[in-house]
Amino acid sequence: MNREIYLKELIETKYGSVRRFAETISVPYTTIRSILERGVLNAKMDNIIHICKGLGITPEQLYDFNSSIITNINKAVIQLNDERKNNVYHYANDQLEEQNKVVQMPTTNTVEVYGAVSAGTGEYMVDNQPEEVDYSGTVPEHDFAVTVNGDSMTPLFDDKQIIFVKKAHEARSGQIVIADYDGQAYVKKFVHDNNGCRLVSLNKKYHDLPINEEHEMSLFGIVVL
Repeated sequence: MNREIYLKELIETKYGSVRRFAETISVPYTTIRSILERGVLNAKMDNIIHICKGLGITPEQLYDFNSSIITNINKAVIQLNDERKNNVYHYANDQLEEQNKVVQMPTTNTVEVYGAVSAGTGEYMVDNQPEEVDYSGTVPEHDFAVTVNGDSMTPLFDDKQIIFVKKAHEARSGQIVIADYDGQAYVKKFVHDNNGCRLVSLNKKYHDLPINEEHEMSLFGIVVL
């Protein structure tokens, strides 16, 4: 539903026809027809104010009509007498005050953490022995979770942060991976460019880990960001 159809429905709901509405608010019928055909946004503000006053709504409600709930409420309210409109207004304010008093508590989830991965010098992951820990953030779709040890991936990941991983055996250059490198588990950025393949730390005080025939490397998965 566009804005003009919504306006026409409001007029017909309260007055029965556009012509009767025009006569009631003393705005030429042709002017209102033009607004309905050419668009509310092209109309003079004086005419919009007269129209909204005749319907018992504000220009803001007319311009921002997209919510179907608000649309239905407006259609009902314009048919009420002044006393009942005031009742609706006071009820809405009461609901707003109650809503503002509600304190949303953070949701705590339990996740299974399969050991630690290094953001520094290397870690050994725990095989098939997950530890259940509380986690207050949003839990994305993942295959397993691990804890970061160290600061080589700051500012993206902090020390002791829980991260989530989707299992994978291949990665694209630029993705953050969990990798087994010479028997130890790391979280690093995988880079493959003209200078070869390597595991890169975001904290530049750490050296890159080259991927070549001198080192064994396999992937556990891709970090879900």
